[in-house]
Amino acid sequence: MSARLQQQLQELRQQLTQEPPLNDVERAELASLMIEIDQQLLRGPDNAPSESLTDGINLAVERFENDHPTVAATLRNIVQSLANMGI
Repeated sequence: MSARLQQQLQELRQQLTQEPPLNDVERAELASLMIEIDQQLLRGPDNAPSESLTDGINLAVERFENDHPTVAATLRNIVQSLANMGI
């Protein structure tokens, strides 16, 4: 895993505990996405990511854009890093 992606995932984990607070549904959605990302990273770039991972991250970006713009920006960065890695 690239150091940049690792840093972005850590930022996302930190954002889960900061203000403005996320509700339980939002936390669960982000936790699920982080698990999917971790699983994809374990499989590596040779295994094509599921469309649901990319779609899920993009949907989360849209969902968090208004109320949690920092979370949305971090998710966008993660998508870009995954793309740069060929995932």
